[in-house]
Amino acid sequence: MNELERMKRLTAQLNDLARAYYEQDASPASDAEYDALFDELVRLEAETGTVLPDSPTHRVGGAPLSAFPEHTHIRRLWSLDKVKTAEALREWAGKCGKVSDEAAKFILEYKFDGLTINLTYDGGKLVYAATRGNGVTGEGITAQAKTIRSIPLTVPYTGKFEVRGECYMRISVLNSLNESGAEQLKNPRNAAAGAIRNLDPKVTAARKLDFTAYDVGYIEGREFKTQVEMLSFLRENGLPVNEFCFVGGIESVIREIGAAEERRFTLDYDIDGMVIKLNDMIRAEALGYTDRFPRGAIAYKFAAQEQTTVVESITWEVGRTGKLTPLAHVAPVELMGATIRRATLNNYDDIKRKRVGVGSRVFIRRSNDVIPEILSSVDDSEPENPVFPPERCPFCGAHTEFRGAHLYCTNSLSCTPQITARLAHFASRDAMDIEGFSEKTAELLINEIGLRNIPELYELTAESFSGLAGFGEKRIANILGAIDRSRSCELASFIFALGIPNVGIKTARDISAHFGSLEGIRAASKEELLSIRDVGEIVADDIVGFFRDPSLSAQVDKLLELGVTPREAEKSSSPAVFEGKTLVVTGTLSRMDRRGVEALIEELGGKAAGSVSRKTSYVVCGENAGSKLDKARELGVPVLTEEEFFSMIEN
Repeated sequence: MNELERMKRLTAQLNDLARAYYEQDASPASDAEYDALFDELVRLEAETGTVLPDSPTHRVGGAPLSAFPEHTHIRRLWSLDKVKTAEALREWAGKCGKVSDEAAKFILEYKFDGLTINLTYDGGKLVYAATRGNGVTGEGITAQAKTIRSIPLTVPYTGKFEVRGECYMRISVLNSLNESGAEQLKNPRNAAAGAIRNLDPKVTAARKLDFTAYDVGYIEGREFKTQVEMLSFLRENGLPVNEFCFVGGIESVIREIGAAEERRFTLDYDIDGMVIKLNDMIRAEALGYTDRFPRGAIAYKFAAQEQTTVVESITWEVGRTGKLTPLAHVAPVELMGATIRRATLNNYDDIKRKRVGVGSRVFIRRSNDVIPEILSSVDDSEPENPVFPPERCPFCGAHTEFRGAHLYCTNSLSCTPQITARLAHFASRDAMDIEGFSEKTAELLINEIGLRNIPELYELTAESFSGLAGFGEKRIANILGAIDRSRSCELASFIFALGIPNVGIKTARDISAHFGSLEGIRAASKEELLSIRDVGEIVADDIVGFFRDPSLSAQVDKLLELGVTPREAEKSSSPAVFEGKTLVVTGTLSRMDRRGVEALIEELGGKAAGSVSRKTSYVVCGENAGSKLDKARELGVPVLTEEEFFSMIEN
């Protein structure tokens, strides 16, 4: 397998894991497994110089759920890069540069294991609360947040500001709820996430959640020079902050991390690590950001907790693409407050490498208190009852075949799990947005009505639902109405809905904007597709191959025949001021924040880069610019002030 193929597989796998974790509060893999896959992808991207358009390195988190109103944060919320050793932490600290006051260099806090939320205050009142979402847009949860007693509804400061913090459940509360019989909750993190994202605020109130603030992302009329100053502001305004806060040099920070790891199980809440930040916020801002992380802060992850159990059986689950993934069913075991009964294995190679068979005693780890991971067999010898890959799909009986490291069902036309997942994807929000159509609905229609392909959705009538449990007259009318409305759709949504391998919503939008019509995309050559920014060899091959496949092309024709009408993409009216140019933005800007300027550059045809090189066309420089400005001067790259940048656009 070449590097690009490996990147393609890693990207698909990581995106599936992220969707499960951030959108469904589920975790089909351990943090340790996710981190290893992510780190491998980062390494391959650095080695090849290629980043796939749907790579998880572009983004943080997942998309907002349709059940809640969308909310755009004033300033983007970032994730944190992470380290697992003292040496890696020292290396990061060295990159932060030297300061004169070593004793006040870093600030150390607990890393709560909960759900990040963003509070907006204006005029001294809490006016909005939202989940982190994808970092730019989150889910509006104001009513739910107001039920959390540690969140003040009013504050002394009357200017507008955003507060980031962690919503969590105390262990004592979890135990009390379980003992009372009111609820049976597995662990505090999932309990908090489920409560804050419940449509009924009464459920949130009953869970007795807590909140701790750790950052002011945006504020009018004030600027903080240090983290200590910012935390003082939060306290002054009645916002609870981390009860543990240590300020010192990196060696003393490392000692405190060791002490915190030892006492973590004495706390009344779960922490899965520590957060280390530069106390000097001006310096931290000057260090800038990667695509996903601020450079002036990092998380130290605690070692995962382990247990042993016995593998009772291994089944094979079939996904939308036909890939069969092995699932280990294990003897129930308690691990970090949860009863573990299943563990996901990556593929058949993973089974062989870890020497896992039926009856094997295995080491199992639950990293970040979310999902178990089989590390290896306790016994180094080969298993007595080895597991072999199925020659036929366990669901439809079709032959299976290996494609690289993964096993696939060859029956893409009538394998129920594949069709179920494809229908659910087709109806999802970013695709055809068929309201009320879930994976359970798809499974019911397949099993009870005999639905076998996507075009048949548009041939359903009220009689099709006759006798189906749970489908009354109103529900039938609603779902048929939603299906009918989806006939008129945006071209990008339609392309995404088709489920072309490696074509996420961003790629669908890019190719739709480029070609403008479905006919143009269907007739596109590989060379034409490669001319689009961020479309590489693999994606181009997948798109061409999809539309050249006779059976798939026939289904597209059938959808059009049944009245599905993708609207041609509107051409942007913005002039391509920066067409073919690469710009780097640095420093603090007053008219628009850095991310807004970068989005504007992209809209005007340019590319916003994170580092300065000889290929950089301009560096847009705000106040307190640091090393990027020095690099631009060293290389002779033209530097634009904020005023000059906007003047160039306006003229």
